Amino acid sequence: MVNNTIDADPQNPVALEINDLTVAYQSKPALWDVDLKVPEGVLMAIIGPNGAGKSTLIKAALGLVPRAAGTIQFYGKPYAKARHLVGYVPQRGSVDWDFPTSVLDVAMMGLYGQLGWFRRPGRHEREKAMEALQQVGIAELANRQISQLSGGQQQRTFLARALVQDAQIYFMDEPFAAVDKVTERAIISMLRELRKRQKTVVVVHHDLQTVTDYFDWVALLNVELIASGPTAEVFTTDNLRLTYGGRVTATDTTAATPISEQQ
Repeated sequence: MVNNTIDADPQNPVALEINDLTVAYQSKPALWDVDLKVPEGVLMAIIGPNGAGKSTLIKAALGLVPRAAGTIQFYGKPYAKARHLVGYVPQRGSVDWDFPTSVLDVAMMGLYGQLGWFRRPGRHEREKAMEALQQVGIAELANRQISQLSGGQQQRTFLARALVQDAQIYFMDEPFAAVDKVTERAIISMLRELRKRQKTVVVVHHDLQTVTDYFDWVALLNVELIASGPTAEVFTTDNLRLTYGGRVTATDTTAATPISEQQ
């Protein structure tokens, strides 16, 4: 398969480097021989059809699923030695939102890596968590039970939990899925603020129509890596057709939508 990968600027630090990554479920490859470099300070979308391995790529980077082969490094270090540099926002549907805890408690969970599991959070930690909730616009919900939140509020709570870690690279799995337009605008505003602070954000994304507006770097994935690099150079009709098996209907990639997502 053609790989139209454009390397990161050699003068810009590489936040994430993946080499020869293969992940298999019951002998069926979910990812095959993926090589990917993500420079520091970009907003990167991972796009591809359902079953392409987008979420698996993030989970493999974080050690949440086993690798059949390959290496993954964050700023030149394996995840075990760079854990403090990494923040993670999982898919909202993967969480039990009926668990009896407050919004503030969920946000403070992002500090457990710094505190250790046996030290209770104090005033300083609560203040940091409240600041993160303020950034995502739900500070007034701090004492509300998470089961009482709307979908958009739940997503913002997850984002606050990641923000409070003050990581260098953030992974976000479908943060825009099933949220209202107000929440979507709030999320992208926050991501752009992270980029201004030279943070790196890697987002599993499904809406092709917003890729050019939201992201400056993109990786197109369908088990194998089809292409990666600056959005203006890589997000092309030809690469989309390779990624989605020729099922891209629009010639203008700013509005290109695969048939499988139109139905």
